[in-house]
Amino acid sequence: MARFKSASAALEALPRISEAKPPAEARIDEELDALDAMGARLIASCEPDYPPLLAQLDAPPPLLGVRGDVRWLKQPAIALIGARQGSAAALMLAQQIASDLGAAGFVVVSGMARGVDAAAHKGALETGTVAVLAGGLDHPYPPQNLKLHEAIVERGAVVSEAPLGAVARARDFARRNSIISGLSRAVVIIEAALRSGSLITARAAADQGRDVMAAPGSPLDARARGSNALIKQRRNAHRGRRRHHRSARRWRAAAAAPFDRTAVCGPRDRSAAGSAEEDRGAAFADADTRQRSGASG
Repeated sequence: MARFKSASAALEALPRISEAKPPAEARIDEELDALDAMGARLIASCEPDYPPLLAQLDAPPPLLGVRGDVRWLKQPAIALIGARQGSAAALMLAQQIASDLGAAGFVVVSGMARGVDAAAHKGALETGTVAVLAGGLDHPYPPQNLKLHEAIVERGAVVSEAPLGAVARARDFARRNSIISGLSRAVVIIEAALRSGSLITARAAADQGRDVMAAPGSPLDARARGSNALIKQRRNAHRGRRRHHRSARRWRAAAAAPFDRTAVCGPRDRSAAGSAEEDRGAAFADADTRQRSGASG
């Protein structure tokens, strides 16, 4: 925009400066009509309804498709995510935490996957929840959660940056995860394996400056090894910061205090030093006397 001064001029110049090509006007009109038919809309990153926390990222999605009430996107939000094959205890905990967060005034954000995500959405249906899809708004995934998807549309909001007709692929979930954390003030993880999408979301959240929290799980359960490792990692980092702060405080205190030589070098024994000087003087005098006696003899 700074270079071409207007959106129309930038779109006209796009084929000359990039291999990307804008879609045909007919295709744009077709998608807008399809969004209207399903009760959805597009929100650009420059519009007032765009989620404020997401807009603060270095590269926010330029467009978001939204079904439901867009006002939920501007409310304080916490992301709650975890294992698709979560344990019964994890699902109960996720639903309870989501309910408690809603009662405290927070919108719960998750990815509408099986397991912990679905439990989090269910726990927050009455107070507000936002689901982020990896595919288009017309291709919610997984199919087992279609009823939950429609309930979220009625009581919350469903968002996606993918165009209509896009089917979620494995590579699309990392981008979805970064939107989940980008919408939220903090991310809470309940059960995550060592190689899981939840840990990808945790890394994205840390890069975005969000708080990351995890619920401890059984050390014998592989589904909780990633979240347990995350707790250990953050605890060790916290201990390292505390040691650094203690050392810094000691050095600042030492720099501010007046210099005390005795504290660094120890007390100086002036009497011993004086005795040594006297001994050396007596030795020189005795040697001089002997030399004179020899010369006179």
